[in-house]
Amino acid sequence: MRPVDLTAFIEGLARQAGEAILPFFRTTLSVHDKGRAKGAVFDPVTEADRAAETVIRRRIIEAFPMHGILGEEFDDERLDAEHVWVIDPIDGTRAFLCGLPVWGTLIGLMRNNRPVLGVMHQPYTGEMFIGDGGSARINGPRGLRELRVRDCEALADATLMTTDPRLFKGQERSAYDAIENAVRLTRYGTDCYAYAMLAAGQVDLVIETGLKPYDIVALIPIIEGAGGVVTTWDGSPAKDGGRILAAGSAALHAAAMEHLSKV
Repeated sequence: MRPVDLTAFIEGLARQAGEAILPFFRTTLSVHDKGRAKGAVFDPVTEADRAAETVIRRRIIEAFPMHGILGEEFDDERLDAEHVWVIDPIDGTRAFLCGLPVWGTLIGLMRNNRPVLGVMHQPYTGEMFIGDGGSARINGPRGLRELRVRDCEALADATLMTTDPRLFKGQERSAYDAIENAVRLTRYGTDCYAYAMLAAGQVDLVIETGLKPYDIVALIPIIEGAGGVVTTWDGSPAKDGGRILAAGSAALHAAAMEHLSKV
């Protein structure tokens, strides 16, 4: 039996997910608020989320029946397996609902509990970001090219992104605000696209809180493959989610950690 080209396989998964999602984009959708039952903030899930994850899961189970799957919309399977796929069919559902093309499909592969391959696919713009921790690339309308982070070492020269500063609570917000006040430029609301832009050398810092593994696992090999650094606020591996700091350089990561590690 010939070995499977995992890079080609994960790219194929992402494209098939995109084919399932795009018919729903910029249409009237049925939306379920997962947060309402918990008394939490608006946490939407749509028909498109479920359709895409169903497609991804089916392909994985057909090709790798012994692999595990951790996804956002359905129950986990075989998380003790050597290989575990980590899926967020639409990261940035709020942007998706607003018709903004800054959402993406995240598919990551863990081997022995370590992220080894990841893809972020934006099917509307036709961009595929992929990395294996050693290298990263984008394939899109301008062709195939290597991803490299930008050389920025000082907060005063940095561009920062976060989904929404209102997600930071208490001391988290104070630490985040100190960094936002120190950087050159800040933008909000881009979810996984912010990390892709960091890997592409367009921004320098991404700071988040409350992430789940499926929000970040796929992005770790892309960021690290492009030369960036991604950890939790206390410097631990980012694969389990939580409070996340991604930076384009080790020096910038250290500068941000001076504020965040105190929380």
